[in-house]
This record gives sequence, C-alpha cells and structure tokens, in this order.
Amino acid sequence: MRGKIILILLIMFGLIAARALYSHFSTMSAGKRGAFSVPAVTVQEVKSIPVTYSFEAPARVSAKYRVEVTARISGYLTKSYFKEGDYVKAGQLLFEIEPLEYKLAVQQAKGNLDNARAQLNYYEKQLARYEELVSKDYVARSDYDNMLAQRDAYKAQVSLTEGAYRDALRNYSYTQVKAPVDGRIGIINVTVGNYVNAQAGYLTTINSEDPMYVTFPIDSKDYATLSEVDGGANVNRTVEYKFSTGMLYGEKGVQDFRDNKVDETTGTITLRATFKNPHGELIQGDYGRITIFSNNKAPMPIVPVEAVMENQEGQYLYKLDSQNLPRLTYIKTKIQQDGNWVVSNGVNAGDKVIVAGLQKVVAGQPVKIVDKIEASVSTKKKQSLIDIIKNLFNKKDDKAE
Repeated sequence: MRGKIILILLIMFGLIAARALYSHFSTMSAGKRGAFSVPAVTVQEVKSIPVTYSFEAPARVSAKYRVEVTARISGYLTKSYFKEGDYVKAGQLLFEIEPLEYKLAVQQAKGNLDNARAQLNYYEKQLARYEELVSKDYVARSDYDNMLAQRDAYKAQVSLTEGAYRDALRNYSYTQVKAPVDGRIGIINVTVGNYVNAQAGYLTTINSEDPMYVTFPIDSKDYATLSEVDGGANVNRTVEYKFSTGMLYGEKGVQDFRDNKVDETTGTITLRATFKNPHGELIQGDYGRITIFSNNKAPMPIVPVEAVMENQEGQYLYKLDSQNLPRLTYIKTKIQQDGNWVVSNGVNAGDKVIVAGLQKVVAGQPVKIVDKIEASVSTKKKQSLIDIIKNLFNKKDDKAE
C-alpha cells in the first residue's frame, strides 16, 4: 500500500516537472513569435435605439418675485408688525412711519380744496346772473368778461388743490408700509426708532416661494440637438432638479423660457424652468444641478457594456477602421439599458467595435475576427493535469475499498 502511494507521488512530481518544462519552452517559443501573433477578437456592429435625449447643467434657484421693501417718505419708524422669517401676504401691514405730519398735511390740503370749491361755486352763480344782465344790457360786457375770468381762475384753483389733496393722501398712505407680494420676509435692516427715507436703503426683503424659478446654462450645441429632436426651439420641456446633496427634488419642473442670445465667452444659452414649491424646499439663491429632457425620442447608438473600458481620460472602446484595424476611441455614455451603454458621442450606428478578446488588443495592430473565442491551450492542458491527478486518487480510493 505504501509503495503505491509513493508511486503516485512520483507520477505527480513527474507530471508537474513535465508541465514546467512545457511552459518554459512555450514561453520561449511565444517570445520568438510574439511579434507575429495576432489576437483573436469578436466584433459587433453598433446598433441604435429610440432614446429620450437629456442633458445636465449646473443650476441656481431664484424667486419669481424678489422685492426690496423701502420707505417712500421720510420719518421715524414707529412700529413693525411681523417677525423676521414670517410668510406674509400681499397688502399685509409691515411697518409704520410716524404719521402725524402727513395727517396734518392731508387736513390742510383738504381745507384748501374746500375753500377753492366754495369760491368756484360763488363765481359760477355770479356768472349766471351776469349772463342774464348782460343780455339785457344792465351791465357792461367788460364786467361780464371779468366775472368769467374769475370763475375760470377758481376752476383752475380747484383742480390744483385737488391734486395737492390727492398727493397728501398718497404720502399719508405711505406711512403704512405694506407687503407688495406674497412671500417670506427676510432680516429687518432698519429697526424701530430710526429715521428712514427713500435714500436710506431697503427696510427688508420679500422673496416669493411658490412657484420658484431655476435658471441654468446649456451648451448651444446641446440646445440645437434638443431643438432638432423636438422639431423647434420654442417648446416647453420637462426638467428635474437635484440639490447640492444629490437628492432629487420631488416636483418636476417645466422649462418655459430661453434667453435671446448665446454667451460669447462660454458658448452657452441660459434657460429657465418653473417649479411648484408647496413646501418651501426650494430656497432663493440655492445651487444644484438640473436635467432637461427632450419631448420626443430619437435614435442613439448603443454598445455592449463589456466593450467599454475606462482609464484616467475617460471611457473608451476599440473601433475598427476601414482596414479592420482597432482604433482606441473615447466615448461619452449616458445610461445603461439592457446590458448596453447608450452613447452620446464617439460612435455611430453601423460602426464595428470589439466586444471580446480585448486583453491582447493593441491599437493599430491587426486582429483576427472570430465568431467565438475558445479557451487557450495552456488553460486546457492545465485542466488536463488536474484531471489526471484526480483520476489517480480516485483509483487509489477504489482499490482501498
């Protein structure tokens, strides 16, 4: 029994030694003909599928209405009727400027107006009498003309005092500073007790919250692609917004505005989308990213995932040229779909790309195109050695039984 085990071990060592010698001579042989070896590869033609085009861009949130609340008259700020950060409605009272001076001005203007109206009423009655008297030659025509002039003068005086009265009422109304729009109010810049006027700067700001705008630049070429796919530039498109944290905003927006020019420096055109903001999650001035989608679908190339590799410069594959030589080609991918990459740039439908046997491919060097790559000879022989050893042990176990 012991002799059989020794015999088996000797056979094993012999096989291992033979394997080593074979590998050595194979390596030497491969080194001599390495320059002439042609790797076998499988090739696939690039196809296309209908895809919704999409483009990403940096984006900034802005309020639809951003109002700087200022004092329109001069005076001391006597009261404020809100807390910083409150949500206010249009017409809601925010501040009060000391009103007494402007109230007195209203009363004075009203008195002047009443006096002018009384004078006008008197001269209109006198003019009516003079008309009757001059028709009967009881008064001179010159006296009538003088009365007419007096009536007209007080008629003008009434118009003048009416304007002064309305202006006094307007200034008096400005003693109550009201919110011009719905929105969330910001920090108070001028507190109660300070003297304010129109030149002193704004008292606070109000930013509307629902809806909100999101503006973003998009490359003019990408916008031209969207216009071509959708059959026109002046169409609304669906957009999605991601916060700077990467979280997707729950509401979809609508791109409903584009600028009328392309930025000469960046080659981009500014677009704007409108989003509903019922919970106030979008905040004025916030930054994020936006994705804009085409309304229609258009063909886009797809390549198998296994054909695409990546290095520091990006994703690439090997595309065959007109002489069937592999050329390293960098591509831009968008999404994976059913085991394929959807490609936005780098290859076109009908191109031929290598999908298997990539390990030994060298750009510009010939390749052998096969339908299927078989396992290498060395792998087969290695497997055979393992099978021989297994068979020897199996025979030993059978005899022991």
